[in-house]
Amino acid sequence: MGMINEWLKRKAALFGVVDDLGPVDAARYIRSYNEGHGDYTKDRKKWLSNDFDSVVLEMNAKRE
Repeated sequence: MGMINEWLKRKAALFGVVDDLGPVDAARYIRSYNEGHGDYTKDRKKWLSNDFDSVVLEMNAKRE
């Protein structure tokens, strides 16, 4: 039953995209969509290792 519900959700989402974008742009969107891999949240913390206070201090230093 769970797989059927998931399929129905995807089908409804697809029809929503087609309704909003039209068939040509919906096809473009679907082709460009990539689920990716890895853990974005963990990777993002590496990329943005500065905490908020460090960022504010850096911004203020550049203003001076």
